Amino acid sequence: MSDSKIRINIGHSPDPDDAFMFHALANDKIPTGRYEFTHTLQDIETLNHRALRGELELTAVSLHGYAYITDQYALCACGASMGDNYGPMVVARQAGPIESLHGKTIAVPGTLTTAFLALKLLLGDRFKYEVHPFDEILNLVEAGKVDAGLIIHEGQLTYSNQGLKLIVDLGRWWYDETGGLPLPLGGNAIRRDLGPQAMLEVTALLKQSIQYGLAHREAALQHAMKYGRDLDHAKTDRFVGMYVNDWTVDFGPRGREAVRLLLRRGYESGIIPRLVVPEFIG
Repeated sequence: MSDSKIRINIGHSPDPDDAFMFHALANDKIPTGRYEFTHTLQDIETLNHRALRGELELTAVSLHGYAYITDQYALCACGASMGDNYGPMVVARQAGPIESLHGKTIAVPGTLTTAFLALKLLLGDRFKYEVHPFDEILNLVEAGKVDAGLIIHEGQLTYSNQGLKLIVDLGRWWYDETGGLPLPLGGNAIRRDLGPQAMLEVTALLKQSIQYGLAHREAALQHAMKYGRDLDHAKTDRFVGMYVNDWTVDFGPRGREAVRLLLRRGYESGIIPRLVVPEFIG
């Protein structure tokens, strides 16, 4: 790296939608001017905890996790993963109503994930949980080591392959609960100490990367498929379409409203310790 370049360390999840989103930046498909990007791929809960320590200049973050890092980070107006009447799911070996989860042990992918926040909004304290890596949860449920599992990423498309049954789709529950708002699951957070100009410029490059992927879909899908555990081309395309779309280009008014409401509901329910009003860059 030359002395004139500003290094931006990016963190994102090793899953198809994030890979699709960052394809252009990761594979030098767009000019990045005075910035040089390095990429770290880690699961979202690890990235949430790294964000608490301010380790990365630009990082994927759960909207729940964002509530705890607003002193160091702002939200990019692009890069959202929104569940528009779909989202994280709770699955079990036997079908049943939501009430069947009361008192049960649910494997969750992390307590700072938006999936966990939504589950807490739905069930309150009427369940027990164990934290496990997101890509182990389906196997734990299938093996009977937990009563149910909270699944994110491509597990939403593959859980039935292991004979598991859907108890509740939290994105659908939220949509009904809020009169039609999407569930804002993840976003990208940019560190404030870069300064206002760099925050805007880096966010603009992220937006260009997203738009490049959408405009060059097949090439971006080929890159994304490397990270789609058990997904063929058709399912990778479907999964990417669920979470990289118009919402990802910009949260938009409804998306911003959904973020504000989610954070307020989290505060009013005593899950998030203070009322957070999100700040969007770009």
